[in-house]
Amino acid sequence: MTNLFDPLTLRGITFKNRIGVSPMCQYCCNGDGKPTEWHLLHLVPRAMGGAGMTMVEASAVSPEGRIAPGDVGIWGAQHIGPHQKLAAAIKRVGSVPAIQIAHAGRKGSRGPGWVNAPADEPWTAIGPSATPFGNYATPKAMSEAEILATIAAFAAATKRSVAAGYELIELHAAHGYLLHEFLSPLSNQRNDGWGGDFAGRSRFVVECAKAVRAAMPDKLPMSVRISHTDWVAGGWTTEESVELAKLLKAAGADIIDVSSGGLDAGQKIPLGPGYQVPGAVAVKQGADIPVAAVGLITEPAQAQEIVESGKADMILLARVLLRDPYWPLRAAAALGALESIDAPPQYERGWAALGKVGMDINQGAPLEAL
Repeated sequence: MTNLFDPLTLRGITFKNRIGVSPMCQYCCNGDGKPTEWHLLHLVPRAMGGAGMTMVEASAVSPEGRIAPGDVGIWGAQHIGPHQKLAAAIKRVGSVPAIQIAHAGRKGSRGPGWVNAPADEPWTAIGPSATPFGNYATPKAMSEAEILATIAAFAAATKRSVAAGYELIELHAAHGYLLHEFLSPLSNQRNDGWGGDFAGRSRFVVECAKAVRAAMPDKLPMSVRISHTDWVAGGWTTEESVELAKLLKAAGADIIDVSSGGLDAGQKIPLGPGYQVPGAVAVKQGADIPVAAVGLITEPAQAQEIVESGKADMILLARVLLRDPYWPLRAAAALGALESIDAPPQYERGWAALGKVGMDINQGAPLEAL
């Protein structure tokens, strides 16, 4: 029987438990893509709260691949240093540092997530076809040269991510962004080798996955986040996601992060606790590959049941960790697994009432040394 606080090993990396901090866009860079002190303050408490993995938000592989001007980037050498500080700080407090690399596609050139408007200084968004998302601007259909250049950009971003110290790389192919746009017939209306049938629509994602895997050391795992369904008739389906996962496994993916939706403004999502878990189950069983489950997973017993029953191998959390960075500690207490949680010695008095303490970290390391 597998428990939420059992370790998980993917390739040469072991996660101390099955809880991960899901990537959460913060839209607070200064237009240059460099992580800031805000990212350190946002992520380190959640890493220190007991999560086995902490993933940095969607980091653009090119300037035009940003959702908004405030997005984190990984498109140039200038980003490696700031990312090194962030990855080292996450690892220092006992969590595996991970990064999601992404391209926004037709959903780019927007203001921050809380502003439903174009960017103040917009750029031309691109996509597989000149079909807009909702009331967004119409994107430029990508040429084959641009497609190949974007695959190369993902590979280059991977090398920078490895140089920065990240120990898991996730390829973002969900939520209506560029890679997902190629998958869905609702957004990909090409009639060349990058569109049409399932093989053509899947080609860009698979080629990106191959390029990312080739740019990584063999010991580091690769994840791919997918939307298992568009929740729209005639769109991408769970059955296609299973077939895609088989191709991604062959391309070197070690785990599939199963989400859903985000591609079409007409989506009808049946929200409820664990509403995306059935997609994770389908992918895990159909493609015989480890999966991460997401989507309104908020209670310790709920997360434990998902892992214990074999529905998923990891639980990725976002909103609940915004409310409580120490959710893993509280989950361990609720599940009788406090012996699995390490606490910083500086917090001993606060944590001693709940159980084990004693994480060995470099006490007093200055910020510039992280």
